[in-house]
Amino acid sequence: MKKVAILIVNYNGQQYLPDLLESVFKYRPQSVFFETIVVDNASIDDSVAWLVKNYPQVTLLKQSENFGFAGGNNIGIKYALNKGYDYVMLLNQDTVVSQGYLDKLIEKIEAVPAAAAVQPKLLLYPLTDLVNSLGNVIHYLGFGYTAAKPILNNEVNYCSGAACLISAAAFKKVGLFNEELFMYHEDLDLGWRFRLRGYKNLVEPKSAVYHKYEFSRSIKKYYFLERNRFMVILQNYKIGTLVLILPALILMELGLFLFSFSNGWWLEKLKVYRYFFSLKNWQKIFKTRKQIQGHRSRPDRLIVKDFAGTIEHQEINSPLVACLVNPLFNAYWRIIKPLILW
Repeated sequence: MKKVAILIVNYNGQQYLPDLLESVFKYRPQSVFFETIVVDNASIDDSVAWLVKNYPQVTLLKQSENFGFAGGNNIGIKYALNKGYDYVMLLNQDTVVSQGYLDKLIEKIEAVPAAAAVQPKLLLYPLTDLVNSLGNVIHYLGFGYTAAKPILNNEVNYCSGAACLISAAAFKKVGLFNEELFMYHEDLDLGWRFRLRGYKNLVEPKSAVYHKYEFSRSIKKYYFLERNRFMVILQNYKIGTLVLILPALILMELGLFLFSFSNGWWLEKLKVYRYFFSLKNWQKIFKTRKQIQGHRSRPDRLIVKDFAGTIEHQEINSPLVACLVNPLFNAYWRIIKPLILW
């Protein structure tokens, strides 16, 4: 019998936990042994007291500070690996699971020996007929967005961290989330690193998890999205690929900087640049890059073959993106992608 750790990172999520945990225990998997683990990132609401009172069977790993999505999950993953679990099922605090969700994910990942991760079909909640994610796409400049449909054989660039079953063996071989990212792009980075080591990321549409997703336009989100995008491409691409995408990267950056003024985010954009003016931060980036590049088993030409040249299905759309940005950057990608021979 397979052993699965169901891992939930909580931060001031008491409003979400009743629905999530009720569904987790109502639709308990039939074919596996499981343990439900909640890592609490120093919540200041009533999350911990509520958990202790209402779900004493949950393993609570209470933290004294907020370690973010990456650090919080890593605490739970290390716990699961030490206890010999075969898989870790990541669930956001704002999700609700459905009957058979985990059994179907296990069946899928067990059927594909090269699979590191598999995500369910993520549906919005309470508008449960609307799809939130069928896997995720990586744009060649480091952006990530939800896929309209999976690649052949239900393969995707990366699985959503909102709900995802991941092999313990893959974690042991590739490593955990990059805690320097803190929040946003951690799942993109991990999925990319899985592929660099020869693994596949999958989606199983027969499994459904509901997501109480609300797009946040917060300045804090903008900073981490932009900073982390640069970190991931600097660490994961070959040098030659970075050189080829550099003209497009510079042009996109000029556009985003002007865009940040119209949205009041220019100070956050400057903070992103300031991060990269620190020698200490570059030392961390190069250290991580050396580890990733030293252990990769797949060349960039295979990794990028299904990277996108356009940005689709985003919460922020405009005629400028549709009529100018996407055609321009997609044309450039079509020119340089065949040149990536390494």
